[in-house]
Amino acid sequence: MSFKEDSERRKSSHHTDLYVSIPETCLPIVYHPNYNITFMGLEKLHPFDAGKWGKVIHFLKEEQFIHDGNIVKAREASEEDLLVVHSKRYLSRLKWSAVVASITEIPPVLFLPNTLVQRKVLRPLRTQTGGTIMAGKLAVDRGWAINVGGGFHHCSSDKGGGFCAYADITLAIKFLFERVEGISRATIIDLDAHQGNGHERDFLDDHRVFIMDMYNRHIYPGDSYAKRAIKRKVELDWGTEDSEYLVKVELHCEGALNEVRPDVVVYNAGTDILDGDPLGGLSISPQGIVKRDEIVFRAARRRGIPILMVTSGGYQKTTAQIIADSILNLKSQGLIGAEAEEGEGSSSLETHPLHGSGPAGSTTTTV
Repeated sequence: MSFKEDSERRKSSHHTDLYVSIPETCLPIVYHPNYNITFMGLEKLHPFDAGKWGKVIHFLKEEQFIHDGNIVKAREASEEDLLVVHSKRYLSRLKWSAVVASITEIPPVLFLPNTLVQRKVLRPLRTQTGGTIMAGKLAVDRGWAINVGGGFHHCSSDKGGGFCAYADITLAIKFLFERVEGISRATIIDLDAHQGNGHERDFLDDHRVFIMDMYNRHIYPGDSYAKRAIKRKVELDWGTEDSEYLVKVELHCEGALNEVRPDVVVYNAGTDILDGDPLGGLSISPQGIVKRDEIVFRAARRRGIPILMVTSGGYQKTTAQIIADSILNLKSQGLIGAEAEEGEGSSSLETHPLHGSGPAGSTTTTV
């Protein structure tokens, strides 16, 4: 695409409330209480902890890292926002409760009036999607950002699935390409236990986007067509443990960022890699997850590349505490926080003490 065409496209972009001015006093951590899904206990019919996002915020407040006044309140993505990626046909299909029941894998949703489904299920997901788009801009402005929700990596422009109704990763990148000068290349580092087939289908023929995906090869979705979009594919076996996993994370993150230098990194930080997760099938310790996130952030921050993190999958009650512990460790390492917006982060190997138990994750070396 020529510079002239790119400029014309930016001029024709629709009005959005998601790219708003954020006070410098706010950390680039995005959240809204509406992220959490609660409705007559139906959310308990899916293994996903539909209230984990609020729990993460609670734990971070307990550690006095954040308070209500210094985090960014997410805004719900409007239909116009969603149409940047999604087709009108797909959005219209979400007005059928049966379609939403299939996407969220909660069969009783089929029997609910769609007005309730929109308010109690889809609005929280639209708000998280808005949060990811907002965090994308914040990452470019501040050097880093975390959406405490989002990471709906199974949703593409015209198809949802796996509890993913909106393609927030694709949307965040497309918004940056269309609205922010100097952002023309993105790298997705997807470390959820499942293949990120949604964004892969969306960017299959888009050479501006480099995708690294590391996942359990034996589980959902097994989307061979989408795999063609992966530039750095790392397929794991059942029960992969810290020692093997962390070496591969460091090797391939460094390799991906050396192969193509992007203008922004989108990091899908699913915690369903945790040992015992009913859907992930891997055996990574809490300490291993914390170290994984540190490796990714350090690789991006050392190169001066803005990084946006979304939290994606994680199906155990302990995952909220692990996410909070990981964010606190990033702060203790100087990789996030007010001071991180001015520097590249500490090189110290010290980690924030975890609330979980178990052996520490292996020390990684560059291979």
